[in-house]
Amino acid sequence: MKPTHSVSREEWLKARKDLLAEEKAFTRARDALSAKRRAMPWVRLEKDYRFQSPDGEETLLDLFGDKEQLIVYHFMFGPDWEEGCPSCSLMADNYARIDVHLARMDIAFVTVANTSLAKIDAYKKRMGWDFKWVSSLGADFNQDFHVSFSQEEIDAGAVHYNYADAAFPSTEAPGLSVFAKGDDGAVYHAYSTYARGLDMMLGVYHYIDLTPKGRFGEEENGIMYGEEENGIMYWVKRRDQYGD
Repeated sequence: MKPTHSVSREEWLKARKDLLAEEKAFTRARDALSAKRRAMPWVRLEKDYRFQSPDGEETLLDLFGDKEQLIVYHFMFGPDWEEGCPSCSLMADNYARIDVHLARMDIAFVTVANTSLAKIDAYKKRMGWDFKWVSSLGADFNQDFHVSFSQEEIDAGAVHYNYADAAFPSTEAPGLSVFAKGDDGAVYHAYSTYARGLDMMLGVYHYIDLTPKGRFGEEENGIMYGEEENGIMYWVKRRDQYGD
């Protein structure tokens, strides 16, 4: 691997300080954006969403436990799939141990997938995860939050994902939604993000972005979860498959 160009330590230090000024501006801009996100209005949920968990049937309100805030990761795992999505598996590797820390900030974290509890449990065991993961199979939850689609919708190019109608290559899509428990006991939808909006939750990418090679150009390519070289996340495998 050859350097783009080599300079003296003094020249490098000047370039680093110039970049640091931009990084600090980015941090301030990110803080301002986060404040706007927190100020978003809420939508009261009228449906009684129910899920299958190892403890039996649970409502969306049950998933909060004793917390007032709930983060749900929408994991791509269709009912006819034999294993979970490799990109979502990378995401799960990133959040697999954060629930105890989130709990200190009054946040519950739950993974939801549109597949059977038996498949979920088997995949969790294979991957060595112990976070809470429930099944939404047979419910409207995934469809209402635009992360599961029928084959007819895909064939017609009528998939509504990431707040727009577009073609999509899969019956399942990734996303993350935030809910809040109101003083009235109701559940409110506060926020959802999809596609590259999930980048900020992928800690591994922030490490990759620090390196000279970076993402190998994938951020300039609009291909989502494709097999094409340099498509977004084309390189990701389940962590027990990198030797294949």
